[in-house]
Amino acid sequence: MRIAFLCTALLCTAPATAAPMGAAEFERYTQGKTLHFSESGVLYGAERYFEGRKVEWSFLDGRCKSGEWYPQDGYICFTYEDRGTPQCWKFEREGRGLIATFKGQGQALELYSAEPSPEHLYCMGPDTGV
Repeated sequence: MRIAFLCTALLCTAPATAAPMGAAEFERYTQGKTLHFSESGVLYGAERYFEGRKVEWSFLDGRCKSGEWYPQDGYICFTYEDRGTPQCWKFEREGRGLIATFKGQGQALELYSAEPSPEHLYCMGPDTGV
């Protein structure tokens, strides 16, 4: 009886899993903002979100890639100027940020974002240098 009570108590107090964001919620959350993503506590990259579902991604190396996003089968998918193959993610709200989980074959990549920032990305122009 104690075990049944303990199991019931644990199930009732377990945190609920957040539902993936739909396109409208994702757009409201991101538009006009920059999200910085990290993997295992290490900064991974950042993305700036514009009107019309346009984006700009950077691995924070001064190079940026323009792209766009669209919803598909419960995912938010991204295509970029140098890559025609879409990259699809599920976004869930967690605390003051997001968890982004990559849709891939055998890959379980999760990226985390802190609060959105109004800051722009630092992008160098094409072919800068000597």
